[in-house]
Amino acid sequence: MLLQAALNGRRNRDEHEAVPLTPSELQADAIACGAAGAHGFHVHPRDPSGVERLDAEWVDAAANAVHDVSRWPVSVTTGAWIEGEQRRRVALLSRWTGPDAASVNLSEPSAIDTMRALMGLGIRVEAGVWTVDDAELLLRSGIADRVERVLVELQDVAVGDVEAAAAEIHAVLDRAGVLAPRLQHGEDDTAWIALEDAARRGCDVRIGLEDVLVLPDGSRAPDNAALVAAAHELLATRR
Repeated sequence: MLLQAALNGRRNRDEHEAVPLTPSELQADAIACGAAGAHGFHVHPRDPSGVERLDAEWVDAAANAVHDVSRWPVSVTTGAWIEGEQRRRVALLSRWTGPDAASVNLSEPSAIDTMRALMGLGIRVEAGVWTVDDAELLLRSGIADRVERVLVELQDVAVGDVEAAAAEIHAVLDRAGVLAPRLQHGEDDTAWIALEDAARRGCDVRIGLEDVLVLPDGSRAPDNAALVAAAHELLATRR
């Protein structure tokens, strides 16, 4: 079971003082999270002002900083909120050399085109599925068997509906015989519930300050490594 550390996401220092933004900060967190049990990383590259960017200069700097201290794969975001014009987005990612993989949200415009562009460059794709409709779009695309993994992302879901929402998405993928590994995660109030549900299903998981700022007991997490250590301990009890 893969435990991926999602180091920063769209968070900023106003939300948590330990959110890593620079390549050196990402590198330090990768070392700490690897020691705590992470076997993969997901990062949102920033420019020196802290703004999310898809330019190769910043994407490669972030990915390579982690590669320099870890043998585990690094994925990055392709979020449409960073660059909404599809032609420019593809032009930017076509210059990347650092990331092993990139996540693409199926709910975003031109998601399939973005996925095909990444595959053409040899960058592995994490297909972000938020809903049953997203899962069905992935199946219709004809490339579900070529993605690195399917991200079952239980973010826009009420706390009490997490397990049911997950079951519906997994059922669609199961019926279609999708063989790609699945990584399930939530966000804020759903993060730990989604992780426990994923553990019961035997899915890969992720955790980090991108997804949640508190530990399972509700106390504020001091940093990414503490979240990874807590997830690692929780997963150990489920094996």
